Amino acid sequence: MAKLDTQLLELGLRDLIYALILMADLLVIVYMVFFERRHPSYVIPWVLIIVFLPVLGFILYMAFGFNYFKEKQFRLKSDEDRDLLHRFLEQQGQIIDRGGREEGAATALPRVLLRGGSSPVLMAGRVRAFNDGTEKFAALFEAIERAEDHIHMEYYILRDDRLGRELVDLLARKAEEGVEVRLLLDGTGNHVPKKGFERFDRAGGRMAIFFKPLVPFLTLRFNYHDHRKIAVIDGRTGFVGGFNIGIEYLGEGPMGDWRDYAAEMDGEAVKALQARFVLDWNYATGEGLGIGDARYFPPVDGTGSVPVQVVSSGPDSHRTPIKDEYLKLLGMARRYVYIQTPYFIPDESIMDALRIASLSGVDVRIMFPDRPDHPLVYWASLSFVGQLLPWGVRAFTFDDGFVHAKTAFVDDAISSIGSANWDIRSFRLNFETNGVIYDSGTTRRNRELFERDLERCTEVTLEKYRARRLTVRAMEGIARLFAPVL
Repeated sequence: MAKLDTQLLELGLRDLIYALILMADLLVIVYMVFFERRHPSYVIPWVLIIVFLPVLGFILYMAFGFNYFKEKQFRLKSDEDRDLLHRFLEQQGQIIDRGGREEGAATALPRVLLRGGSSPVLMAGRVRAFNDGTEKFAALFEAIERAEDHIHMEYYILRDDRLGRELVDLLARKAEEGVEVRLLLDGTGNHVPKKGFERFDRAGGRMAIFFKPLVPFLTLRFNYHDHRKIAVIDGRTGFVGGFNIGIEYLGEGPMGDWRDYAAEMDGEAVKALQARFVLDWNYATGEGLGIGDARYFPPVDGTGSVPVQVVSSGPDSHRTPIKDEYLKLLGMARRYVYIQTPYFIPDESIMDALRIASLSGVDVRIMFPDRPDHPLVYWASLSFVGQLLPWGVRAFTFDDGFVHAKTAFVDDAISSIGSANWDIRSFRLNFETNGVIYDSGTTRRNRELFERDLERCTEVTLEKYRARRLTVRAMEGIARLFAPVL
């Protein structure tokens, strides 16, 4: 009898737990549908996951789907963004007017990014693009060595390896020389232990974590990462792109040769990168660095000749400037659009824009890695690529290593180089920054480098794609279901 009572008690406890899980799932679904009011393409997959996987679906939603971000947390950032726009607006209007006469239809993109993303057009005297880690880090370290007043760095990943330790040591040495050093890192991307910053701390260097969890080492938040890669030295030299700090970005990791992109610039354009860093640093630390402070925004000799817009987006805004940038680039293209991205999970608007561009006679090419670092993301990317092949879009897998670049090159006129992948996560869930460069010489060189890399690629033709194995089709189907949350 006692055994029967125990079994009934256990059964009742299981039923109670299951009922609580179902109640929690129901509350999550009600919250998504009636309170978050997100797009159906985002809500429906989550509802299906929660319905068919009640326990796992709830855990996944709390980790990847729940909106931990609160608008009031970013009120300071929003206010300072508007202040930045007002400070640059007068100069911006002059540049847009001149650009409209000189660049023709290309003036449309600057207007979109100014009005939709508070991104002024500023002039660089020189822009240098890198698609090789050795060259990029040599230029970055050289610029840091020359620093006389301050160094501002904002990166998603800092590895505890040879390159990461070399950077921290260099920053510590510059701090010892009296240079003001600030290092802003994402909470999950910093792999250097506290001990590794001892010399840096003693020298007066400052390190901060963006969007730090309330309880250290305990967080369910997998979204809202600071995915930006920015460096500003003395307010006169700036870097933006896709390279994090680690030896794999030199091609020394398990993925082999590493194809990535970054741009170095000087002139007025650096002010936009500096402003982006200051806004993020102020949010993370509350220090209150001033937008327009002469120390961090020094006057620039000459006007420069290369128009640049620094475009940022993130969950702190209902706007999507980087997605708008990509959409407008596809709509403006007349001859070609060359895209590099490690993760290709676009939404319907991007898919339609790619299809329409190709049908219009534009040569649309997408390069993505043959060696996936995240298998589910790779299968989803392959699925979206396959959907575009019948419309004439051409796709290529980079076979000699890993493509981590996030770029778009258009008509020998415009280059986009930054941190934003062509995926929903970069459009809405992470904090990203791109540099849009309006320069024929820079874009022509980037196109030539892209075409050179095509020699190391295999084209994914429609015939090959249709002949893929049943197991590949199955993996694509599963991955596609999770696409909005990957």
